[in-house]
Amino acid sequence: GLVPDHPTVINFLRVLGLTSQKEAVAAGGSGAQVDFLRYLLNSVVYSGLIAVLQTLFCAMAGYTFARLRFPGRDLVFGILVAALMVPPIFTVLPNFVLVKDLGWLNTFVGMVAPSVLMTPFAVFFLRQFFLSVPREVEEAAVLDGVGPWGLFWRVVMPMTRGPLLTIGLTTTVWAWKDYLWPLLTGREEQTRVLTVALGIFQQQSPNAQPDWTGLMAGSALSVLPVLVLLTLLGRRLVESLNFTGMK
Repeated sequence: GLVPDHPTVINFLRVLGLTSQKEAVAAGGSGAQVDFLRYLLNSVVYSGLIAVLQTLFCAMAGYTFARLRFPGRDLVFGILVAALMVPPIFTVLPNFVLVKDLGWLNTFVGMVAPSVLMTPFAVFFLRQFFLSVPREVEEAAVLDGVGPWGLFWRVVMPMTRGPLLTIGLTTTVWAWKDYLWPLLTGREEQTRVLTVALGIFQQQSPNAQPDWTGLMAGSALSVLPVLVLLTLLGRRLVESLNFTGMK
């Protein structure tokens, strides 16, 4: 049935490192400790940096394509949109080689940089919303003496906070569950994220069998921060999108 005959929280305690070695082995684990809170913090740093920086850089790029005029703008934007057709897995090897040559392996800089600077969908998505901002509002701000940066930060960004929050949330969820790229570039303890740590923890069973109970318990715990984030910001996201639509 769906309800276990003998409910227990031993596997959750085992993942959190709150049980003794003897109890962990009896529960099917290896007795090895996993620094869950440290890896959780690494995941927060990794996903948070990607979400904030990607939203910021893509917003600036999207506004540039929407409002500024420069030679080759449409050509560059067309190339950017064409990049949407490239499967992300194709970029893993060249990105890894570049990060390795720069000496950024096992650093948050190397883990975050490709995701921040290579996101054509976010640029395209935000550009479409920037195009919907009435030019009259921007022209009125310019007449009031607002400069280009002030126009972007104080006028346009607040009017498009719904789409910005959407990109931020979706990027956070994507980065939180990412496995392959952090596995390649952040294998050391100081940069190891939760998804990679759980994959290693799964293989620590003494009988050479995958530790599925520990993996499921760890996966359930790892989802909680994302659920809390979506619960806290979900209503605000809907309200922001409704406000943007009314504008």
